[in-house]
Amino acid sequence: MYSKKEYLIHTTLFILTLIATTLAGAEWLFGKSILGEGEGLLTQEYFLKSLHFSIPFIGILFVHEMGHLLTAIHYKVKSSLPYFIPAWLGFLGSPSLGTFGAVIQMKSFINSRKKFFDIGVAGPLAGFIVAIFVLVYGFTNLPDADYIYEIHPEYLDPNFEGHSEADGYLTLEMGYNLLFFIFEKTLADPEKMPNMSEIIHFPYLFAGYLALFFTALNLLPIGQLDGGHIVFGLFPKHHKWISLAAYTVFVFYAGLGVLNPFESIDTLMWTIPLYIGFLYICFRRADLSEQNKWMIVLLIASVQYLLVFMIPTIQGYSGWLLYALLLGRVMGLAHPEVNGTKELSRNRKIIGWIAILIFILCFTPQPFIFE
Repeated sequence: MYSKKEYLIHTTLFILTLIATTLAGAEWLFGKSILGEGEGLLTQEYFLKSLHFSIPFIGILFVHEMGHLLTAIHYKVKSSLPYFIPAWLGFLGSPSLGTFGAVIQMKSFINSRKKFFDIGVAGPLAGFIVAIFVLVYGFTNLPDADYIYEIHPEYLDPNFEGHSEADGYLTLEMGYNLLFFIFEKTLADPEKMPNMSEIIHFPYLFAGYLALFFTALNLLPIGQLDGGHIVFGLFPKHHKWISLAAYTVFVFYAGLGVLNPFESIDTLMWTIPLYIGFLYICFRRADLSEQNKWMIVLLIASVQYLLVFMIPTIQGYSGWLLYALLLGRVMGLAHPEVNGTKELSRNRKIIGWIAILIFILCFTPQPFIFE
């Protein structure tokens, strides 16, 4: 079915991604780098320890993509093998996860709602099940509380008052999602449970957390994401409006706080038109009239501005803006048309609603908080 060249390319990308995520894991877990930056040079010992992060993390992504691939093969839909995308940025001195994820390219027309639905839902469900096992293992096998002192011996100093910006120290705190919070409260030993700024030092918790993050991204009910395929299967006549509404809410939350009415007039003179222009670019490909596009854009900006004026502390998560731009400009908000419009079976509808519940459990409003 696939040529030797294809197997070679995809296997090479997979191995490179595994190495890249292991290098990234060493930086997050232990502060070790092959460049000798951070807390020290990466040795073979710490490289092998970092596999406790990269193997479950890449394993979850692999199972996710294989869920798509095997379902596509079952329906005789021609598709590529998974493309894993290595992305280690340590040579730039920047933190990274070692990968931009993985994708499968569909090479033939999918002619029914059922096939779109099954192929779309198989990946997130398969990956989510493995992520559950990784997280359960991580929460029930936490190291002793003094493990963190091996990573940060400075915490033992009674005069230590925390890292400061002057130290050039980057603090990353993870935000809660519902599932992570539930597992913490029900499975973890409170005396061993790290705070959310130390999760990066616990390989199985970190890998599981990232898996939930990527699962939620895929299950957003927008366009041709897995969540978009699921919504199309459940509500084919309403997909356009559900996708547009979900995207509008997503963009609204992402940009909340970008416009600050308490800035100087000189600053607002360029930030307001620049931000409105960005919003228009996001909605440029939406299947709407120009008038309606501008109405949505101006309504988003004005309501955001008003909310911040009334509640100065209110804040969205600007980190989502880049993803919003990719969704709007690259992936699009529409769903491909299909010939087969037969209604989904009762069991598939149940699975669809389970997938929506998984999205709610996994979505993290503020996933990565840098200080």
